[in-house]
Formats: sequence, C-alpha cells, structure tokens
Amino acid sequence: MDGFLAETALDYRHRATADGRLGWWEPRHVEELLLSWLPQKVTERPGEERGDAPGTLRTLLRYLYAAQLTDPRGPALEDSLAAIDAAAERYPAAMADRSRWGLAKFWATTAAEQGVDIEDGAALQRFADRAQREEVAYDEEALLAIMERRLTGRVLSDGARAEPQLPVALPSDDELRRQAEASTIVAQMRGLAEWAGRESRAVTATGRLRMADARELVDVLGTGDEVEGVRSSADLPRLGLLVEWAKKARLVRVAKGRLYAVAKARPTLADPLELWSRAFDACFELRQALIGARSGWHVESMLFDVYEDVLEDVLNTLYSLPYPMPWPRLRDSVHLGYRAESQLDGQPDIQHRMWFEHADRDLRTVFDVLVDLGAIERDRGMADPVFLEVDLSGAGEELPTHMPPELAELLGVAQAAADPAAQERARAQRAELTAGPVELLRLTALGTWALRGRLLAVGRDAPLVGELAQAPAAGLLGVLADDYDPDAAHVELAGWIAAHGERDAALRQLTEAVRTMPFRVRAQAMLTVLLTTLPDSEGERLLRALIDDPVLAPLALTALAHQELLSPEDMTDAEHLLLLAENLLQLVELAGGRDGAEEALRAQGPEVGEAVAAALASAHPDQVGLNELSGLIARVRAVSGRRARTTRRAAGKNRRKRHR
Repeated sequence: MDGFLAETALDYRHRATADGRLGWWEPRHVEELLLSWLPQKVTERPGEERGDAPGTLRTLLRYLYAAQLTDPRGPALEDSLAAIDAAAERYPAAMADRSRWGLAKFWATTAAEQGVDIEDGAALQRFADRAQREEVAYDEEALLAIMERRLTGRVLSDGARAEPQLPVALPSDDELRRQAEASTIVAQMRGLAEWAGRESRAVTATGRLRMADARELVDVLGTGDEVEGVRSSADLPRLGLLVEWAKKARLVRVAKGRLYAVAKARPTLADPLELWSRAFDACFELRQALIGARSGWHVESMLFDVYEDVLEDVLNTLYSLPYPMPWPRLRDSVHLGYRAESQLDGQPDIQHRMWFEHADRDLRTVFDVLVDLGAIERDRGMADPVFLEVDLSGAGEELPTHMPPELAELLGVAQAAADPAAQERARAQRAELTAGPVELLRLTALGTWALRGRLLAVGRDAPLVGELAQAPAAGLLGVLADDYDPDAAHVELAGWIAAHGERDAALRQLTEAVRTMPFRVRAQAMLTVLLTTLPDSEGERLLRALIDDPVLAPLALTALAHQELLSPEDMTDAEHLLLLAENLLQLVELAGGRDGAEEALRAQGPEVGEAVAAALASAHPDQVGLNELSGLIARVRAVSGRRARTTRRAAGKNRRKRHR
C-alpha cells in the first residue's frame, strides 16, 4: 500500500466531492479518482517507479470496511472493488494522457523531462522564464486541452464540498403517491396528454394550439384562463404554461405541425408519483415560460440569468429546515446573491430597488407554480426567533471585493457590518420580521421527497430517518454521531432497536460495536450517542453499568463526565486515573502522527509529564496506547531538555560578551 496515494485518495474524497464522506465509495468516485483526479494531480517523474493506485485503493477500502468506518448506506465492498478492477485497466493510459493533467503537473513534468531538477527552486524559475520567452519545447496540443478544460469548468477542484443536510422523515411511498394523485397539476398533465392522444392535434405554424382547441382545453383542464375576446392561444397564460410544462416533462411533443402524446410516457402517466416527479424536475427548465420577456417591450429580471441556480439554492435552503422560512429572510438572502453576481454597490439606490422588486415578483411567480404543484406550502405567522439571531454588529478585516457584507457575515468573514447600507438592510429585515405575521414557506412531503432525490443524484448527503434500521450496529452509531440531530437520532435509534428483536440483546449489539471500534475518539462518539439518545435516562443507566466493564470503563467515565452526569467527587482514585489516561490517549489520537502527538503533549505545559506518569500507572486496558504515550513523553522531555541546554549556552555567551 502506497501511503502517499492513500492520503491522496482520502484527500480527493474529502475535498473534491460534494459530500466528503471518506467511508462511502461509489463506482463513480472510484472512476473519478483513478481516471481524473490522480492523472490531474499526481506528478510522476521520468524514470520514477509508478505507484499502484488501484492496489492501494483496494487495500484502503478493505481496511475501512474491516475497521467499521464505512457508511452503511453506501455500496457493498464487492461493488467498490469491482469498480476498481474496471477502472484499473484504463488507469495507466489515463496517467499517461497529458490532456488529463493539471497545469502545474504539465509544466513540472515537462521541466523534469528536459533535465531540470524540479526540487531546485532557482532551476525551476529559470525554466519558467525560458518557457515565457517561448524557448521551451512542449506538447502544445495537450496544453490546449488542459486550458480548455480549465476554462469550461471541467477541472476537479478542492471547492466541491456542499453544506450537509439534516435528516428528514418522509411518509410511505403509498402515501406520497396518494398526495401526488391529489395534485391539480398532475390531473391537468394527464388530461393534456390524453387529449393530445396518439392521433395528435394540429397546431399553428408557430407551434401553438389553435384557438378552438385552446378553448376546449381551458374547459376540459379547468385552467381558469379567460377566453372571452381572446384571439390567440398565446394570450392564455395558464394553458400556455401547462403545455410548455408538459413538453419539458416529455409527456407531449410537437412534430410536423401536430401535438402528440409521447408514447414512452404512458407508464409515467399511469403512476401519479412518477408523473409528479417528472413535473417537479421540469420546473427547472421553465425559465422562459415562467419569467421570460413576453415581447420586445419587456426585459427580464435579474432572476432570469440565474434562474436554475437560484431555484436550486432556494429549495435546498428550505430542505430539512425545522422551521418554516419567512419570506423576508429568503428574499433578502437571494438579494445577496444578486449583489454578488451583479457586483452592485452597497448604497440604497432607487434603481437597484426596482431591479430587486422585479426579481422578487418573478420569484413569487415561480413559487406560485410550486405551490400549485404541491411542492411548497405557504402560510402566515410570526417568524421563528432563530431567524432573528444573525448579528451584524462585529468589525474586522476588509471584505473581499464585491462581496455583500451580509454574505461575508454568513461565510464567517470578519467585518461583516462595516457597510452602513448592510446594517440598514439588517435592521429593516428584523423590523419586518418582528412587526407582525409574515409569509412563511416550507417544503411539503412531496417537495422534500423530490428534492432529496435530486440531492442524492449529485452526490449530496441527505439522511432519511428510518434508512438505518438494518444497518450494522457500528455503522448506525457512526452515522448518528456524524450526521443526525438529537431528535432524528432518537427516532432512528428507537427504530433500529425495534427492528432487532429483544431490547437487551439489541443494546448488547450496540455496546459490542463500541467495544470493537479500534479508534478511541470514534468509540467515544458512538458511546455518547447511546448516552444522549436512549430515552428516559436509559443511556445514563447503561453507561453507569459500564463503569465496571474492564474495556469500556474509560469511555463510559469520559462520556458521563463530559455530560456533567459524573462529578470528580463521585469518582474513585482509580477512576480518576482511567479518565486522565483516556483523555491523553484521545488527545494523541486526534493529533495524528508522532510529530503532531508530541506537539499536542508539549502544548499541555510542564505538568504534562506528571499527568502522563499518572496515566501510565492506571489500569487502562489500552496498553499499546499507553506504551506509545510513554515513548512520546520521553521524546518530548528529550527535546525540551536539548532546547533548555541550548538556551542556557546562548545565555552564557551573551553574559560573557557583556562582561568583556
């Protein structure tokens, strides 16, 4: 196993993928790592032995499974290994394909091939100077492909991580199907397709419905359009939107002057949930139909150019929120995106207000459609206090150019409130949220279900309460510790225990998973889940019983102490030593590697030696860890001693110089 390649693989999964889960390797991750990320990032010098990346990845994944570090919702090990085998055949060619390289790798390899020592900074700079003067031979075709990939955004980067989502609870598919069947839009889509039929209906030269057919459809589908005095179906907005929507959903199509029902869509039309899902996904393609300019006398709003991105971001913002989103807060958050995209200054300009109001009307039009579909529900009420807690009163460093101050605050950039206009917008929003009831928005169950599918399709983590019922105990506790809020964890754990028969036996499985976890910090998190999630103080009783367990006692003591359920006065001297030893072992484990561990111990101050000596005298079961701790503290003392002697010698020389 190649340590560098293993680290690079984990770095790819952590930095360059949307979810960043190190224990989840789908075939697409395997392929992207071996055929894109490594060819782009890893430089192999001429004559250097090539690392076995497929073999390293196989070993890494087997280790993750053996150490119970994989996500139980992910693919089986056999599927991941099969994906490695498939990609391994193409790996050597991918590494040799210069068009797949990154720009830095391209020039570093080119320099090395021409005899430049790329570890010598001066030599590399001389090569770069010659390259700028076009005195260096290089593969022009490959460089052109690399630059084209960079310009078109097809380069894998470290900025792919997305915000995690809270777990959601969903009704059964049968209930979702019943709700979809009740949707007016679903009935209208089905009715339109049936009306078009396999025999089709004639349309005008511009592809619009003939007026006689349009009048019939308004009545048949109940769109509510006013037909009196209307001479063109283009002036029936609701019917026109429905036809365009059905086209985008691939339910009907226009060909050779006629409107046809799509034959392959018949199974979709028969399944209300699938039909509803088609309609929901098609919303992202309705930009022109919903908010496009109706004539040359009109212009599009700021929303038009960023329609798909804003719609995706807005829905993702609503997803898994425990409280309904107040319209003023959502509206102003979207405004931040407009300000950043259009580089608007922060002054309250009347022209800007007009632009924002136009975009707000268009966004409301989009929400109207989503409400009609049944993806979003509207209500009125007071905003939850959580939406009043954004503080824009701090000050700090200069903001990045063109970044709206509120956006800087949300991203953690200092001096978010330096701009007076931003402060005024914050005060106005707070006043609006506290003055009285406001419009509140939240996703319906159908909207949550459909959006979760979209999140999963792009590799986002979107936990679903109940999906871990058959997971291994270690996988369950790991996911609950990493991804679940307390309420969702309580429901998930209760469901898991119920699915595993007799309660005491299920609890034994869970504690055994903690016992066999090789990483102490991970085991601590898993045990803390049991302490804080089991109902009616059952977790506390379980952990107090584990104080007598020779293996789990240190973890149980630590968890109880951290939750302030066990005071120092309640512990015996032996338990104090166990707690001390556990804390030191976890400190060393978190530091990662010998150098980091030594630095972590050194940072504890001069008393750390006595603390380690006491820990070594404890009855802690991890003797291997204690032996490592003993070696670490010995090296820390040796380094400290050398530094002290060096300091004394330097001080002595200085005194002699002053004496002379």
